[in-house]
Amino acid sequence: MRIAQRYVWFAEREARGVSPSYERLAHAVSRDEELLSLLGTLPEAKQQPNLLFGVVRLLGGPVDAPAAFHDYLVVNWSTVEAEVRTRVTQTNEAGRCAVLLPLLAALPQPVALLEVGASAGLCLYPDRYAYRYTGSAPGGHLIGTEEPVLNCVATNLTPPEHRPEVVWRAGLDLNPLDVTDPADLAWLDALIWPEHEHRRNRLRAAAAVAAADPPLLVRGDLVDDLPALAAQAPADATLVVFHTSVLYLVPTPRRSAFAEEVRRLPGHWIANEGPSVLPYAALPQPPSDAHLNVLALDGQPLAWTRGHGQEITWFG
Repeated sequence: MRIAQRYVWFAEREARGVSPSYERLAHAVSRDEELLSLLGTLPEAKQQPNLLFGVVRLLGGPVDAPAAFHDYLVVNWSTVEAEVRTRVTQTNEAGRCAVLLPLLAALPQPVALLEVGASAGLCLYPDRYAYRYTGSAPGGHLIGTEEPVLNCVATNLTPPEHRPEVVWRAGLDLNPLDVTDPADLAWLDALIWPEHEHRRNRLRAAAAVAAADPPLLVRGDLVDDLPALAAQAPADATLVVFHTSVLYLVPTPRRSAFAEEVRRLPGHWIANEGPSVLPYAALPQPPSDAHLNVLALDGQPLAWTRGHGQEITWFG
């Protein structure tokens, strides 16, 4: 996909109706030959809008006005480029637990969670967050009373009555982040879109949960180092390997190798990725033209989900 097309796609499929600032900015970049030329000097994996916009936010640059963004990028390109080349998008959205919960709660308990591409591990605490599902009952369906409360619109789905019993939690990542490190927390904050103050509040609340009971986070490769970490899970718990919006960053051959590896493990595999990331024989018509993920259990697709966990549409 050409760089300009990539930014148009991001504007129309991901940012539209979700972040007016990023929708406006992505469209502007798609028409800006000077910025497209600069982006063309980067490897393809480093050209993505989320990464560029997050780095500019981290550096204190403007993302609310395209003209100011253009001028900032041109003047500060060497600094921006250095950050872009050394970073990857590690959005650690605890809200995604809301679309994982229906599967996690239905599996044999207790569970041992192993997240691939865990970032700071905030999605390893589905038992510590509260949930409010709307769309299925008047006033919504509330589970738990703690902070943060994760809101999710559920369609064709009866929400679970309880949270999973988690007895072990571990994450695997090429560059694990530490929520007690101000620099790591600043990067997680920079990856949250400008208007999403509710997600910033959620990040702080989820980070407090993780800081109080840190997960086991291991620096490693999703294929080479998965079996050894999985072997540390308690034998009397159901192992659940899961990932959400991670595999699109992984080259296709490594995705296939990961799928083969995870299928060899005992327990279950939950994937929450874009519809083209993993091979599925057939998928129903999506409920909208927004960018959606497919939630799957052991290779069986079951639901459409929104990227930050704000919606789930069940079809399984």
